Amino acid sequence: MSAYCLATYRSFDEKADFHKKATGIAVGLTVGSWTELPEAQKAQMEKHLGKVIAVEVHEPGPGEPITTRYADITIAYPDVNFSRDIPALLVTVFGKLSMDGKIKLIDLKFSTDFLAGFPGPKFGMQGVRDLLGVHDRPLLMSIFKSVVGYELPALREQFYLQAAGGVDLIKDDEILFENPLTPLEKRIEICMEAAEQASRETGQMLLYAVNLTGPTSKLASQAKKAISAGANALLFNVLAYGFDVLHELSADPEITIPIMAHPAMAGATYPSPHYGISPSVLLGKLMRLAGADLVLFPSPYGSVVMPREENLAIKHVLLTNDLHADYSYQASADAHLKLAASFPVPSAGIHPGLVPLILRDFGQDVIVNAGGGIHGHPLGTIAGGRAFRQAIDATLQGIQLRDYAQTHPELQSAIDTWGIRE
Repeated sequence: MSAYCLATYRSFDEKADFHKKATGIAVGLTVGSWTELPEAQKAQMEKHLGKVIAVEVHEPGPGEPITTRYADITIAYPDVNFSRDIPALLVTVFGKLSMDGKIKLIDLKFSTDFLAGFPGPKFGMQGVRDLLGVHDRPLLMSIFKSVVGYELPALREQFYLQAAGGVDLIKDDEILFENPLTPLEKRIEICMEAAEQASRETGQMLLYAVNLTGPTSKLASQAKKAISAGANALLFNVLAYGFDVLHELSADPEITIPIMAHPAMAGATYPSPHYGISPSVLLGKLMRLAGADLVLFPSPYGSVVMPREENLAIKHVLLTNDLHADYSYQASADAHLKLAASFPVPSAGIHPGLVPLILRDFGQDVIVNAGGGIHGHPLGTIAGGRAFRQAIDATLQGIQLRDYAQTHPELQSAIDTWGIRE
């Protein structure tokens, strides 16, 4: 039986015959033309021909404008047409098509053969928890903020204050690149010293995700240099470099630390309802498939808002164990499919008063990620971290934040500053 990958699109058009459009996509993005081919050539080319799997037309309801008319179109693309890499698949299913009017790629499923080429996250959520020794609560991460132009002593001080507040992870700002003031190896050295100092005080392990940057040809060697210097995690701006670069880094046996995927540039691709790629594909399936152990994405709660239903869709595809239903197309029931779960990290504008909402939507399988909510705490950065830990503890115990804050001044100060979102 031939193997196929499956792409689902949402196409908006006021007048189109969507069934005809679907046939045009299936033929045009595979063999190019069909009806004009001689019968003998059709027999030869049939294994390369795309198939229309479904066309679901949604006509406008009463009072809705005709511009809301759309169809969800699902096409199967033969594996024989492309190599086993994400760039080849994306160019096949949404290269030229992405420029053909109001059409958005909203889902992808993969053949068993295609999935077999992607081991997925090396550590995944469980591996990250194992490194930290934390299995019974959400993790807490802090972000370096406003450190461009800092020298090493100031960077170390900010790192220590974050770590001493009880966070589990600290990540570089994604715009902190290799520079003469805080070069990679020196940055790692002084930050890991600060991590050890804080660990002696808090009793916690800590991961520091250092920003992996530079020319693509040097990324692997730069990652190994970081590991040799003591790095225990990497931050990577995936969309600036490409999913295949992430896959190569994750699959490299000498890169032995978790990789955190940053969503920089994603806003150019997912927000429009009419164009681009859905966030569950862009920041969910493809990140996990390519090997991201942790995935940042805009939360529905803070300053860079993504709709809640899209957040939950990302969460689902990062965590699901039902790969037969969510990732594969035509996999046999006994096919052994395996991808470690990627840790979801909803981000941007997070403060302690949002913790109950985050845990309501994500449960314990989430990293609470804060920048200004820690650094901007009125009692200082250490108090900011403690306020988040207190909010997490209260929520897990089923205690209202205002009640818990009565005996926890750091949380009370955070509530006084930012309030609580119910």
